[in-house]
Amino acid sequence: MLTSITPLGERGRGNRWRTTSAWLVFGHVVGGFALGLLLAGVGALFVLVGVDPSPAVSTAVVSVAVLGGAVFDLCGGRMPGRRQVDERWLTKYRGWVYGLGFGAQLGFGFVTVVNTALFVSVCVAGVLLPVTNALLLGVVYGSTRGLVAASNGRIRSTAALHRMHRRLDRYEKPVRWGAAVTVTALALGSIVA
Repeated sequence: MLTSITPLGERGRGNRWRTTSAWLVFGHVVGGFALGLLLAGVGALFVLVGVDPSPAVSTAVVSVAVLGGAVFDLCGGRMPGRRQVDERWLTKYRGWVYGLGFGAQLGFGFVTVVNTALFVSVCVAGVLLPVTNALLLGVVYGSTRGLVAASNGRIRSTAALHRMHRRLDRYEKPVRWGAAVTVTALALGSIVA
C-alpha cells in the first residue's frame, strides 16, 4: 500500500498526488481517532464493571505487552491476517475517495494488515489510558502512519519506485529490530521507574 499512491501512480490515473495524499493523511487521522474512540470506550466499560487499575499496574501491564510484542517481532512472528485495502478502488474512484478510504482503514489498524505485534501494545495502552489520552494516542498512531504513507512524494519514475522498493526491503529487518529494541528499553525503563 505504501507505494500505491505516488506522484507517478497518481499521474497515471489522472489525479493529483498532493490532493490524494492530503486525503490519505486526513483519512489516517480520522481512522486513528476512531481507534482511540474504540479503545477509550473499552476502557470506560472496564471502569464501569469495576476494573480500574492504578497507574503503576497500568504501566506494568503496558510494559509487559510491549515486551511481549517486541519478543514476538524479534523472533520472526507474524501477526495473523493479511487483509490489505482494496486496490480496485484505485481505478474505480477518484483520488480523494480512495485516499480518504485507504487512510481511514489503515489509521484504524484493525481492518487491514498489521505488521507488528507492537500494535497490541498501542491497544492495551489505549484501553488503560484516560479518555482524552486514548483519543490522542489514536490520533498520533494514525497520523504517524499517514505521514509515512505520504513520504513517497519524490517517486516520479519507475526507476525511483524500484529504488524505493529495494530500500524498503533492505531496511525492513533493521527497522523492525530498532523499533523492538527501542520500545523494549522504554518498557524496561518504565518498569524500573
